[in-house]
Amino acid sequence: MTKQLDTQLSNQTVQMFKILGDQTRFRILYLLETKEWPVNAIAQELKMEQSAVSHQLRKLKEAKLVKSRREGKNILYSQADAHVYDLLHLALEHAQHTQN
Repeated sequence: MTKQLDTQLSNQTVQMFKILGDQTRFRILYLLETKEWPVNAIAQELKMEQSAVSHQLRKLKEAKLVKSRREGKNILYSQADAHVYDLLHLALEHAQHTQN
């Protein structure tokens, strides 16, 4: 008996990998693993323009991978789904393993 994959679930999974497949979004998620960051600090850490970081954060938020909260004048971003970090770490481990 052949195992069937639900089309909608397959599409959602592919979309998730597309989101994770962007280097900037990957680096942003990596930063957000351990603490909240304001967009200007993320931009400074990644040596990028704030507008470019904001654009990528918006995509991550739409994918429900990042959440935000207001603190005074700042908006702080943090991880929304810890499961994604399992994927990130597995991908990093795989890349490290294939380098050797």
